[in-house]
Amino acid sequence: MQKDYRPYWVKKSYLLFLDWYVKNYLKPYFASLGEHGLFMRPWKIKISGDSISLGKCATVVAEADRHIFIGIWAMAEGEGEIKIGDYAIISPGVRISAAESITIGDSCMIANGAYITDSDWHGIYDRVGRDQASRPIAIADNVWIGDHATVLKGVSIGENSIVAAGAVVTKDVPANTIVAGNPATKVRDLDPQAEFKTRADFYADPIKLQKEFDTLNRLVLKDNSFWGWLFGLLWPKSRKD
Repeated sequence: MQKDYRPYWVKKSYLLFLDWYVKNYLKPYFASLGEHGLFMRPWKIKISGDSISLGKCATVVAEADRHIFIGIWAMAEGEGEIKIGDYAIISPGVRISAAESITIGDSCMIANGAYITDSDWHGIYDRVGRDQASRPIAIADNVWIGDHATVLKGVSIGENSIVAAGAVVTKDVPANTIVAGNPATKVRDLDPQAEFKTRADFYADPIKLQKEFDTLNRLVLKDNSFWGWLFGLLWPKSRKD
């Protein structure tokens, strides 16, 4: 991991700016947006549609070259919805596209480049007109969608299940199941009696957690100077890790 050369006050100011940006330029595009979220590069997060909601304690990370797109393209104005529960993590390059309905539960993790869509958008033979055969997607709590996996229309994924990297899910996935491949098939069962530690556990006390992160930042960045950080930005080769 690359060392953070910023002094504490610079990083703190940047985090406050992110909060300000989200409240003023991202939140208005959501029907509802929960508290205590962390949004990295929120200007690279594109929200399109009137009925998109995201719960509390979300972690949404976009990159300069991997934007996040969450959008509704319904057949008629006012139709379609996307509901994402609490404690979600949404990674760079994720696309979530709904014509009808996509519901994602609490503590779900959506990895880099994953695509979730409830429509084919075009027909097999008619590639000009809009395909009207959309079917809702329902993803239960604590599901992990792997790197560059695809979840297609009409699919339900049960609680705790995992979709492996690169998998293409075309059929329902039972709870406590790992699927992989194209098309995705079961490769393993999870123990339903096992004690799962989820993102809900991690964010049990978000205020306390924020204070702990702030204390850690103070400790890790305490020896960084403004001029040393600025010099390193202008002449990166001067940095020695």
